[in-house]
Amino acid sequence: MPVLTRLVPSPVFVEIRAGALDSLGGILADQRLSAAGRIAVAISGGSGAVLRERLEPALPGADWYLVEDGNLDGAVRLTDEIRRGHYDALVGLGGGKIIDVAKYAAARVGLPVVAVATNLAHDGICSPVSTLDNDAGRGSYGVPGPIGIVVDLDVIAKAPKRFVAAGIGDAVSNISACADWELSHEVTGEPVDGLAVAMARAAGENLLRHPGTLEDPDLLTTLAEALVLSGIAMNIAGSTRPSSGACHEISHALDVLYPKRSAQHGEQVGLGAAFACHLRGERELSGLIVERLRFHGLPVTADQIGFTGAEFTEAVHYAPNTRPGRFTILEHLDLSATDIRDAYADYVQAVNS
Repeated sequence: MPVLTRLVPSPVFVEIRAGALDSLGGILADQRLSAAGRIAVAISGGSGAVLRERLEPALPGADWYLVEDGNLDGAVRLTDEIRRGHYDALVGLGGGKIIDVAKYAAARVGLPVVAVATNLAHDGICSPVSTLDNDAGRGSYGVPGPIGIVVDLDVIAKAPKRFVAAGIGDAVSNISACADWELSHEVTGEPVDGLAVAMARAAGENLLRHPGTLEDPDLLTTLAEALVLSGIAMNIAGSTRPSSGACHEISHALDVLYPKRSAQHGEQVGLGAAFACHLRGERELSGLIVERLRFHGLPVTADQIGFTGAEFTEAVHYAPNTRPGRFTILEHLDLSATDIRDAYADYVQAVNS
C-alpha cells in the first residue's frame, strides 16, 4: 500500500494580527501550552524589556530572563538558568537574536518554544536553526522549530524600518536559493523536495510582487507569512536548502571575512540573490529582485553596505568554503577571482543602467 500522505513539521499555532501581543496569555492557555502560566520568557535589553511591563499582568506566573548577549555563551547561560525551573514552555520575545537564543536553550532543556517577534528581520522566527555568534565566528545549530509564532502587527509597525526591510531581502532570496537547489539536482542528482521548493519560492514571490510599502499593514502580514513559510519549508526539507543557496554563502563569507563590518543578514542575502541570479544568466529575474530591493531601500551593490568591489569579489570567491558540500551556481561555475571581478562589474553596470 503506497504512502499517500506525510507529516509536515510545522508550528501548532500562528497568530499574525494587530493586538496579538495583548492576547499572549490567552493564546498560551487556549493552545494548552500553559493554563497555569508557568512560562519562562527570554527578553533582550531592547524591545523585549520595553514590552515586559505591558505583558507582566497577563503572565502573572511567568519568570523573566534578560539575555544580555545574543550569542552562544548567552544561550548556554539561559539554558542553565531555565533548567532550574519547572516550566511548561519558553517564550522568546524580541528580535532574531533573542529568538535564536531561546530556540537553542529550549532544545537543550526539552521545552517547547514560542517565538514572539518584535521585528521581521529574517526567517529565524520559524526556522529549525539557531544562528549564534561563538568564539570561532558564527555557527548554525539545528534545533526544533517553534511550536508557536506570535506576530503583533502593531509592534512590527514600530520596529526600525531597516529591520523590516531586511526581512524582505531574506524572503526574496528564497527564489535564488531554490534555483540553486534545482541546479544541483540537474548537475549532481541531489534530490529536491518539491513541496519545500513550492513553499519557499511562493514566500519569495509573494514579496517580489507585492506593491506595498513598509507602512502597509498588508505588506507586513505578507512578510510575516512568508517568513513562516520559509521556516516550514526548511522543516520539510530537513535542512536550510530551500532558503539558503549562493545568496547565503556570499553573506556568510562577508560575516567571516569582515565580522565587524557585516550588514544586516537580509540586506546581504538580498544582494547575494540578485548577483547569483545574474551569474545564472537570469538577467530579468535579477533585475526584478534589484527593483524590489531598491523600492524598499535595501542595498543592491556592495558599496551600499560599505564594501569595495574588491572586497565583495573576495567574499564571493571565498563563499563556497562556508557551506562545504552544498552545490550552487558558485560551485558550478568555479570562477576565478578575476572572473568574479568582471562578473560583478557587469552586474553593477546592469544595475545602474
